[in-house]
Amino acid sequence: MNPFKSALKITVFTFAMLFIASLSATAQKTAIKLLFPGGKTKAFVFSSDDGPVHDRRLVTLLNTYHLKGTFHLNSNKLNSPNYLQKEEIKNLFKGHEVSVHSMNHPGLSGLPPAEIRSEIFGDKLALEKIAGQSVRGMAYPFGNFNDEVVEIAKTSGMEYARIVEETRNFSLPNDFLRWKPSTHQFGKAYYEAKNTENDQKELAAFNNLTADFLGSDTLALYTVWGHSWEMGDSNAKWNDLETCFKQIANSKAVCA
Repeated sequence: MNPFKSALKITVFTFAMLFIASLSATAQKTAIKLLFPGGKTKAFVFSSDDGPVHDRRLVTLLNTYHLKGTFHLNSNKLNSPNYLQKEEIKNLFKGHEVSVHSMNHPGLSGLPPAEIRSEIFGDKLALEKIAGQSVRGMAYPFGNFNDEVVEIAKTSGMEYARIVEETRNFSLPNDFLRWKPSTHQFGKAYYEAKNTENDQKELAAFNNLTADFLGSDTLALYTVWGHSWEMGDSNAKWNDLETCFKQIANSKAVCA
């Protein structure tokens, strides 16, 4: 072999190895950082169930602070007393997500497979027609589910499904078809009638959790769930919720 060509090959090979070694060292020094859309380190999800008339006030409040909500609706309950009207859904939830909550709000784990599929997939199809948007997620009615319900939800086109068991932290779901929220709105305040002491304790815990989320220096997902009918006509409860929304909206680090 020509000595010049042999030396050239060795030189090229050496440079190639040095380049690969350099890339490897750079990769080891470079950490891949997960971020939410917009390069944000925090994300806020507000998830509301059932589709009662009080959702109108909730949407107004979310819009005031430029926040987005996910609204899980029962298509067969729309147009019923105290529920939203079908014809208002598309405009009311413009800029928000409409999601499955089953057609009639039964406990799904007690139904035959065909009825489970009908409740989930039927709700998806009805809501897509009513809302004019793709529907890809759900909340299990009553938080009731089992492995069969989860599998049927998956094959019905659900990409995520929220349950009601709380984490009281800000970790990302390990299983998006068994999505555990961070907390119920206000924690467990107002669960017991006329228990002011417990209400104050739970409200303080909810506010502290919100503060911990905003002060977190790691990737944080804050998922809050509830029902707008729980506030009802109580201005005090709506004011408590507005306080949370205002704090979230004032943080530039939050994707919401």
